[in-house]
Amino acid sequence: MGGAVSAGEDNDDLIDNLKEAQYIRTERVEQAFRAIDRGDYYLEGYRDNAYKDLAWKHGNIHLSAPCIYSEVMEALKLQPGLSFLNLGSGTGYLSTMVGLILGPFGINHGIELHSDVVEYAKEKLESFIKNSDSFDKFEFCEPAFVVGNCLQIASDSHQYDRIYCGAGVQKDHENYMKILLKVGGILVMPIEDQLTQIMRTGQNTWESKNILAVSFAPLVQPSKNDNGKPDSVGLPPCAVRNLQDLARIYIRRTLRNFINDEMQAKGIPQRAPPKRKRKRVKQRINTYVFVGNQLIPQPLDSEEDEKMEEDKEEEEKDDGDAMKPEEPPQNLLREKIMKLPLPESLKAYLTYFREK
Repeated sequence: MGGAVSAGEDNDDLIDNLKEAQYIRTERVEQAFRAIDRGDYYLEGYRDNAYKDLAWKHGNIHLSAPCIYSEVMEALKLQPGLSFLNLGSGTGYLSTMVGLILGPFGINHGIELHSDVVEYAKEKLESFIKNSDSFDKFEFCEPAFVVGNCLQIASDSHQYDRIYCGAGVQKDHENYMKILLKVGGILVMPIEDQLTQIMRTGQNTWESKNILAVSFAPLVQPSKNDNGKPDSVGLPPCAVRNLQDLARIYIRRTLRNFINDEMQAKGIPQRAPPKRKRKRVKQRINTYVFVGNQLIPQPLDSEEDEKMEEDKEEEEKDDGDAMKPEEPPQNLLREKIMKLPLPESLKAYLTYFREK
């Protein structure tokens, strides 16, 4: 699955390629993709493949191709404070990126068929919160994952503003998926070999738009219990944040705004510009076929455009910069918190007990 854009050397390079090919089109989506290193969701020994535009599968662990995730993120039209349901949440990679956009007052739920994959997703989420500097640069809506078949969701479950299904949906289940969506919401799912965006415009009215020709493995049909009926799956509750948690959110927000104002006053850019390199950029490939456990692009009549993105002088400058030792990035928010005249236990709480 994938192969629509050139492979990258690292996460930023991959994102540059996705932007060049117009899979990533908005700044909000770009920031989320840059903040979450795709390689962190691969098992050790497989990371070399993380920045190729290809799907990856190992046992029950699966990641779709970056070009697919890009189209999904753009089609969902995410906004802060919305509720999101990921059907087939897998490693949690997509849910974590979504959480960076939803912010602390959104809802971020995922349901995954395999219990070992849910444990893997929780480990990756904990690692992101404890170790990634990106966590301190955003206000985050932490995903909550449950084990279960997404075709067995309890009938009294709440509805969501945004839904994504990461497996092929049979026509018979289309209405089942739609019922989970709020009026005004957006559902993105593969149905009849098309990645489709469905908007609920009224109680019984919908608008559909085909995004991309794809071929996903189909949803697993639910098994039945001794009574001949499938067991229902309860989704995570939509809990209200307590005052202690709200205080942490607003203290961190105030400090982050103070840091941004300081940087702006000093003329320091808040984000370094993305790297620009020589690279081969392929035209978009819009058709995929399923072979075994992988989706690969179906050859189309397309040409490759080889673009020289920097002149010789800029390239020499970049090469010179690459020779300099790389300094670790500063976590300015953490530094501000650690300088506050507060007990160490409270500082630890404000930093989410991060060690760096």
